[in-house]
Amino acid sequence: MITAVDTNVLLDVFLPDGRHGPRSAQWLRTAYDSGAILVCDVVYAELVPAFVDRTALDEVLRTIGGEPSPIDNAIAFEAGVRWRRYRQAGGTRKRILTDFLIGAHAVAKADAFLSRDRGFYATYFPELDREGENP
Repeated sequence: MITAVDTNVLLDVFLPDGRHGPRSAQWLRTAYDSGAILVCDVVYAELVPAFVDRTALDEVLRTIGGEPSPIDNAIAFEAGVRWRRYRQAGGTRKRILTDFLIGAHAVAKADAFLSRDRGFYATYFPELDREGENP
């Protein structure tokens, strides 16, 4: 099974977060034991501020078995289509396009998606198997 991982789950473990960290660490262990863990370009970029340099970030991702997975034009297009639907439905948050890129990547490249942001992804990416929903 291939699992794409959202930024919030990784930061829970890497920073660490006392409230969400243990559960997120367990989700990552389960995903690792089940197959591959994918980290898309956007998630990678969102992780950068938490690390002193690229070497440290790359090392921690290797430690958890996180594999880089690029976003191509087809994924970016799908994200844009869903973001446009969101905006047409009255969505007002303009900076949320990154979440659409993360979700579209998960749909295209993974069997499951690991995130604590249940509501957003359930609404705009209902076809995702959201692993984080049932700890």
